[in-house]
Amino acid sequence: MKVSIIAATLALAVAVGPAYAACTYPKSPDKLPDGTVASKDEMIAGKKLVEQYNSDMNAYLACIKLEYDTQLASDAATLTPEQKAELEKRQTQKHNAAIDELEALAGRFNEQIRAYNKAHPK
Repeated sequence: MKVSIIAATLALAVAVGPAYAACTYPKSPDKLPDGTVASKDEMIAGKKLVEQYNSDMNAYLACIKLEYDTQLASDAATLTPEQKAELEKRQTQKHNAAIDELEALAGRFNEQIRAYNKAHPK
């Protein structure tokens, strides 16, 4: 009886563990509207793509944070200071790379908004 409970617990731990490893990096929008020739509707559609990407990226960042926190909590007793530092370094690199990509996309879209405003003066 104890062996089957231990086996079931182990199977559950193995099944649940990968759930945190399933953080999916969001795909950046393929194409943003060209502000010099885009219509207002195209610019609004582009804004919605950027907003969706921002939302997806925030979900990814929350997922990798949960993944990090879970690994840290489950391995806290066995991690050496060097292993903990390496885990934190990887977490920081993932986070910073995601933020850099998000900011770059926002910057490119803002350029197109400025181009749109210049091409369509009020």
